[in-house]
Amino acid sequence: MRPVRHLRLAVAALLAAALLLLVAMAQEETEHEEEFSYVHGDEHGPEHWGEIKAEWAACGAGRMQSPIDLHHERVSLVRGLGYLDHSYRPAQASIVNRGHDIMVRFEGDAGSLVINGTAYHLKQLHWHSPTEHTVDGRRYDLELHLVHESAEKKAAVIAILYEIGRGHDPLLHQMEPFIRQIADKRDREERVSVVDPRAVRGRASVYYRYMGSLTVPPCTEGVIWTIVKRVHTVSKYQLELLREAVHDVSLSYTSSLFEHA
Repeated sequence: MRPVRHLRLAVAALLAAALLLLVAMAQEETEHEEEFSYVHGDEHGPEHWGEIKAEWAACGAGRMQSPIDLHHERVSLVRGLGYLDHSYRPAQASIVNRGHDIMVRFEGDAGSLVINGTAYHLKQLHWHSPTEHTVDGRRYDLELHLVHESAEKKAAVIAILYEIGRGHDPLLHQMEPFIRQIADKRDREERVSVVDPRAVRGRASVYYRYMGSLTVPPCTEGVIWTIVKRVHTVSKYQLELLREAVHDVSLSYTSSLFEHA
């Protein structure tokens, strides 16, 4: 009987490990753009994400999906609680052209964000243009996501909105040589040595907060979203650099064209 008992214990351990792996994978964005499309009306477009894979069902049936307009009833404007409780530091990283965006993946300890006593460690950051979230119907030119993960594999994202202006963004200035190395090379990944996330300058005392989801498949819900209220500035040159790196030149770079989209 003892060998049978040992076999049962081994099977139980394997099942538990598989379950933990599935939970971890559900919290991660897919990095394979060929599996889905951002083009509305396309057979793999946003309207059909939930039909492509069973594990992406939340994209179509979820009740707390992101992005949303920040004047939505689900969103709270937080003020008077002090600055966001995050502490970032320079860390080893790599940069990846995911086809639909450019991502910086931290390989070392880049610091953390604390929400309600829980620490969420900074794992990666990436950009979207134009913004995914809107403010009273208006889309801005660029949105930066800083993606954090807790020890329990729960996600928290800080988002910063940008509009075209005269000033250059310090983080994009730091990353420009590396973005050029992977420009127009889908799935290309390069080591960046050290990236300092403090260049984001995301310290804020007024911000929007709501419970939502990942904005790409698998659209996992339970993500804490924090969107900084103050809109930052990015140069037209930097915006073009990001968009051309993923071969996205379909939209004009004039802020007014992004309003009420």
